[in-house]
Amino acid sequence: MRFIALVFLVGALAIIAVECNSEGDALNAFKTNVADPNNVLQSWDPTLVNPCTWLHVTCNSQNSVVRVDLGNASLSGSLVPQFGMLNNLQYLQIQSNSISGAIPSELGNLTKLVSLGLENNKLSGLIPSSLGNLKSLRWMRLDSNKLSGEIPISVLKLVLWGNLQLMNVSDNKLAGTVRHTNKTGFAITTIVQDFKA
Repeated sequence: MRFIALVFLVGALAIIAVECNSEGDALNAFKTNVADPNNVLQSWDPTLVNPCTWLHVTCNSQNSVVRVDLGNASLSGSLVPQFGMLNNLQYLQIQSNSISGAIPSELGNLTKLVSLGLENNKLSGLIPSSLGNLKSLRWMRLDSNKLSGEIPISVLKLVLWGNLQLMNVSDNKLAGTVRHTNKTGFAITTIVQDFKA
């Protein structure tokens, strides 16, 4: 009986270790994809058991990543789809850098995300409709980029779920307008969009 319990414990620890390693691998994919002139990511050592000791990364009590804070870090390069592997991520803050390219649709896998801060970068392309999966999201800041197209209906529907408090998409190249009405029973969401759009 003790042997079975020991085997179960070892198996559970192995699963936790694999999950932590996959999170470290996901963050390391971002590190290798960006230029970091100020060595902000110097502590991101992929050989460690998990990324919980890395600067700008916060983990929960299960050693799973819940925050990535890289605002104003002088980073350039692009976001990576591997971010979508951070299953417990609640805060992704990469604002005020020189991040370019598209927003990966895999960010729509981050169903526990509360805050998405990608403002003041050089992101381009469409806002992925998969971001409509982020029903826990309270703050979405995509302003001051080069995003184009229309805001997907799935993303606009986040207003109806009652959690979204701010959606800032101003200072982009977006088409169309958002008609925001305050109806009884709906949350009040501040939507900031270009008036010229």
